[in-house]
Amino acid sequence: MSPALGEIADEIIGRASDARRFLIAIAGPPGSGKSTMADALAALLRDCGESAEVLPMDGFHMDNAVLVEKGLLARKGVPESFDVRAFLDIIKAVRAANEEVLVPVFDRSRELAIASARIVSPEHRFIIVEGNYLLFSLGKWAELEGVFDYSVMLAPPIEVLEERLWARWRGYKLSEDEASAKVYGNDLPNGRLILANRRPADVTLEIA
Repeated sequence: MSPALGEIADEIIGRASDARRFLIAIAGPPGSGKSTMADALAALLRDCGESAEVLPMDGFHMDNAVLVEKGLLARKGVPESFDVRAFLDIIKAVRAANEEVLVPVFDRSRELAIASARIVSPEHRFIIVEGNYLLFSLGKWAELEGVFDYSVMLAPPIEVLEERLWARWRGYKLSEDEASAKVYGNDLPNGRLILANRRPADVTLEIA
């Protein structure tokens, strides 16, 4: 049986003990529910009297103009379409917890990252990082190994991801052909890549 979110929050608080900064990774394929879980976990931690902030990895998408230059626009979301070096630098700065860190946020409605759009303060004890490649074992992403104090992997069945991804892109008023290209040409292949090349997590949730 998978642990409930409240049980995960309790375990995180217990593990954190008196740590000044505690980093939590919520990883998984596109459509697995990472942002929803991250926001819910942050709310639970705040309800317990803790300070928590969510740091989405999506803010580190390369700009579309750069992706066009690299021939990657149609595959936006693959590992090489992120500024992984900047992400690693930000994570190191956040982990140090000795100064305010400004981080980018991704605006999905405009498909672009907004620089310095969110503050991570030294007063935020729990930082919940959510993103596709936090537990990815290949390339420069592997340098994240050992960075997080607690990790959750969301790994729903492919058919569940497929349904959610269709709903996501239809919600953005894409045509059926455009949505199909997003789901089958990009998101599901990325999801399979993530699930096949992941480091072990503290908790893996195969949510149906």
